[in-house]
Amino acid sequence: MPQIEPAEEAAKSMEKLIHDQLEESHAISVMRHVLFEMCLLGTGVLKGPFNYEQSVHQWALDDSGERVYSPKVKLVPRVEAVSCWDLYPDPDAVTIDDADYVIQRHVYNRTQLRDLSNRPFFRKSAIEECLSVGPNYETRSYETALYDRENQEEFNKNRFEVLEYWGVMDKHFVEETGIEMPENIDTELDEVQINAWICNGHILRLVLNPFTPARNPFMVCPYEINPYQFFGVGIPENMDDAQTIMNGHARMAIDNLALAGNLVFDVDETMLVPGQDMTVFPGKIFRRQSGQTGQSIHGLRFPNTAPENMQMFDKFRQLADESTGIPSYSHRQTGIQSTTRTASGMSMLMGAAALNIKTVIKNVDDYLLRPLGETLFHWNMQFNKDIPDIQGDLDIKAQGTTSLMTKEVRSQRLMTFMQVASNQFLAPFVKWHSIIKEIAKSMDIDPEQLVNDPEKAAIFMKMMGDMNGNQQTEGLGQQQGGMGNTGEVPAGAANTDTQGSGGGNIGVGTPQTPGEGGFTAPNTQPQGTT
Repeated sequence: MPQIEPAEEAAKSMEKLIHDQLEESHAISVMRHVLFEMCLLGTGVLKGPFNYEQSVHQWALDDSGERVYSPKVKLVPRVEAVSCWDLYPDPDAVTIDDADYVIQRHVYNRTQLRDLSNRPFFRKSAIEECLSVGPNYETRSYETALYDRENQEEFNKNRFEVLEYWGVMDKHFVEETGIEMPENIDTELDEVQINAWICNGHILRLVLNPFTPARNPFMVCPYEINPYQFFGVGIPENMDDAQTIMNGHARMAIDNLALAGNLVFDVDETMLVPGQDMTVFPGKIFRRQSGQTGQSIHGLRFPNTAPENMQMFDKFRQLADESTGIPSYSHRQTGIQSTTRTASGMSMLMGAAALNIKTVIKNVDDYLLRPLGETLFHWNMQFNKDIPDIQGDLDIKAQGTTSLMTKEVRSQRLMTFMQVASNQFLAPFVKWHSIIKEIAKSMDIDPEQLVNDPEKAAIFMKMMGDMNGNQQTEGLGQQQGGMGNTGEVPAGAANTDTQGSGGGNIGVGTPQTPGEGGFTAPNTQPQGTT
């Protein structure tokens, strides 16, 4: 059969290839770290993809029939997470696209710095000079609280600070370092994009931007966009005011319970025998003086204001849910309602609660997933020569927001659409095969394994039609054979009018006497209307 949509087949092959590459490179764990910092600090940073050589374990049989380990090395992409504390973007930039440069700070020990010499285009002589001079790392002021280290002096003695620069540089400066310019670069171009590694005043690496097309390898994803700053706003910053008030009321409730939870005694010492111990314990006996009337020891109880404080605490917790977009229902902080007694009701309510963070998921789609898909697409176009089926006019589409729709709601809508489209006038305009595949996806079923394509469906439909036709033919032959043996007219047959003026009626049941509207007995002359 001719291939009608080659771009769609190439898109499916590329999508499967990217999923396999992300799974093999453990990108899920890396992105989990990025999403954690996105929620905590307001911005998550992902870097890559870069080329790495991965060993594929293979065993083969030699001439003697023994298994020999013969690994295969292949080039794979890999991404890495970058902490916001180690990223220094252009101070005048608002987004990553506006930044002229981005600097990443690395903290290496001797072994890690020495391993850089095994990577391509690193200068071994500069690395040896840095190692001979010694560590040059200086602790930042925030790191004492961030890393919770008590002894910063020992930490400073064993670390090297390496700066990685991605940005533009004047062309004549690059030419002075001995780098040859590609032929496709215009001679009138003033600046080029480079990648430089610097440690203690020594250039460890200086190359042109290796990506095609040239791009910045950092992907910056904000939790909530701040239109006037590079870094976004995270959950703690959103709920800062509400959290401060919650902490105050919680402290007040605890301080009040310290008094209201214990008795305070009022003792009249003039009514007691002098020299007694005032310690209170179960079974304590106080000796009173004779002749005195009244109670000598009174227990005072302070009023409990904790319920009022906790009511204010709950009120500002709701305000914190509104400010962060994460409702309490999404993390199981409400009672069981009547609509949650079924799995579908619980799933629908949880899906409705997740819609509040739709803007956050949209930011992940626009600033993380889509750029990651585009960079992996360009990487495969540039470096992957083994799979030719991925070549095509493709575009990346992030579908994170579509997953927020409740599966039960989506499946119900598809079923409703099928009922509407079952009209004979609308049926020719509907792609039934696509609807069946979408229903399977909404039920977490792989449509490629259970749903046939239209060509196979037509073949199976023809086979089923042939089987039904054969069954009907066999049934008709058996019926005709029965009529030949008995000589009776089958029930439900229509007899025409032979005598009289009556019309033709359809008689059902056993043969009856003439003139009663039924069938006549066999070999009987019909009279009147039958």
